[in-house]
Amino acid sequence: MFSEEEIVKMHRERATLIGNAVLISFAIILARLSYLQILKGEQLYRWSLQNRLRKEVVRAPRGMVYERNQELLVDNVPRFDAVITPQYLKDRKKTLKKLAHILEMKVEDIEQILKQNAYQAKYKSVLIKKNISRKEVTIIETENSKVPGASVETFISREYLDKEVGAHLLGYISEIQEQQLDRYRKRDNIRYKSGDFIGQFGLEEQMDFDLRGTDGHEFVEVDALGRKKIHRGSDYFIGGVKGKPVVPGHNLKLTIDRHLQQTGYEALDQKMGSVVALDIHTGEILAMISRPSFDPSRFSRGISSKNWDVISNDSTHPLRNRTTQEHYPPGSTFKVIAAIAGLEEGLIDEKTEYYCPGKFKSGRRMFHCWKKFGHQRVNLQRALRESCNIYFYKMSTLLGIDTLAKYAFSFGFGKKTGIALPREVSGLIPTREWKLKKSGQKWQRGETLSCVIGQSYILASPLQIAQMFAAVANGGKLYRPYFVQEVFTNSGKILKRFEPTLKSKLTLKKKTMRFVRKSLFEVANHPKGTAYFRRGVGIEMAGKTGTSQVMRLDADSLYEKCEELPLKERRHGIFGAFAPYHDPKIAVAAVIEHGCSGSKSAAPVVEKLITAYMKKYHPKKHEKIKRRERGRSQKTATL
Repeated sequence: MFSEEEIVKMHRERATLIGNAVLISFAIILARLSYLQILKGEQLYRWSLQNRLRKEVVRAPRGMVYERNQELLVDNVPRFDAVITPQYLKDRKKTLKKLAHILEMKVEDIEQILKQNAYQAKYKSVLIKKNISRKEVTIIETENSKVPGASVETFISREYLDKEVGAHLLGYISEIQEQQLDRYRKRDNIRYKSGDFIGQFGLEEQMDFDLRGTDGHEFVEVDALGRKKIHRGSDYFIGGVKGKPVVPGHNLKLTIDRHLQQTGYEALDQKMGSVVALDIHTGEILAMISRPSFDPSRFSRGISSKNWDVISNDSTHPLRNRTTQEHYPPGSTFKVIAAIAGLEEGLIDEKTEYYCPGKFKSGRRMFHCWKKFGHQRVNLQRALRESCNIYFYKMSTLLGIDTLAKYAFSFGFGKKTGIALPREVSGLIPTREWKLKKSGQKWQRGETLSCVIGQSYILASPLQIAQMFAAVANGGKLYRPYFVQEVFTNSGKILKRFEPTLKSKLTLKKKTMRFVRKSLFEVANHPKGTAYFRRGVGIEMAGKTGTSQVMRLDADSLYEKCEELPLKERRHGIFGAFAPYHDPKIAVAAVIEHGCSGSKSAAPVVEKLITAYMKKYHPKKHEKIKRRERGRSQKTATL
């Protein structure tokens, strides 16, 4: 038995032990509370806030695009999408049924969309339907208690105000494709991710870095069902949790004139082809139209796979920019190069004449003139004015393909113009060496005869043809075509300004250039010129018609009425020109696929575009030329 003194001692030791244990426990609790409240308090508070806050991405608006006179071409408009956030989908069956009714969809379709996105985190929203109507937005927002987990997200959509007009130049944006992610994942210090909309074509693609802004985010306070309670701005704190402001993209001012764009589009009407206009002293693109066209706004709203298949498989290729991505035999417009080559090499002069009986035999093959019974005796000026093939056939026997190619290259044929548009074609100018490498065969003299009139292997884009006429008009200067003048911020600060770039200066005799320009003037202004009936009023147009075969024709088929042939067998119509003759300002080229002749199909398009340009930018000169033309007409009538 323990004595009373021992028992008291034992109790005292136990009490001390228990007391120490309690004190240690309280100390641990106090230390933990201090750690949580003092050291980690702010972070834990933010975490607790984030349990009732939903982070929503705010898409940065792309920069807007203006034409040369500050008229808006491309704008941004809000688009509304219906989404479901699985984290807040408490009553799945009820929500999906109600949402399907609002959106006029099948419940099974919504289920399928959720199933396809089941791999992503539950707090991330799943897109159910794009571009919902204002009515659908109102119902979802006002009846959110009946559709817990469903909400509306706002998306900035790209709107092209003139729709199909100029679509190939402006391009379009669409959601980045999976195969593009690796290539664009990190470019120019901008991170691309799934769901991003990027430029996929034309200006939008080429200037994507400048046009795209930086996305931000904001926090929306939600209840347990994911319904919005308080909307917070992206530029301030919500209880210490800060959003990220968006940075809008930069704006662009183009060299394009909206009125000329619309004029060119209307002039092409329902034809397949293109037209392009250049400022001959700078290389500025004033208009660039390709038809058939498409509405680029459809892509920014999210085009369905069905609609994509329709437009991409269309036999008329509406997505192809025929001005830069297509090349054609330039036909008789190429005779300008042949004439310059012959004069510069001293093989012919202004007085050199050849007899044109309507056909020319080389070896066992017969080459024909477009005029069945020929032009009889013609000099170079008349050969250009009336587009006599036989004159150039005979001259080519002296010229040779390599010499012809040398001058063609110097005028920009056979190589890209350097315009800042993706997938530009270079065209083709053949040489002896080229054919030997390509086919292992030597060049034949008969091939030069076809090439000298812009047929056979010769290929050129409408932009290259316009560039050639610009160089003829300005005395031999080749400028790189461009269409962006400035890059600027919303505040008006200019970040970049683009200036003309002179690629080369041809060293040609002034006498040669004067003679060629005079001959081209007669094409449109002499009664026997091939474009006389398309000369217009008050524009002093100088140019050259061209017709290019799409397939080889025999002698009988060559003189058949083109309009009676099947569409795919009809020849292309081409016309290039500059104006006004005495003080050139603008060069224009048009190619009309299966248009039969340059004078009937392409020349009217060019004449309308030049007339619109003169009336708008040089009205006094336009009126002065009209008065001079009336005076000449009255004098002729008197005589």
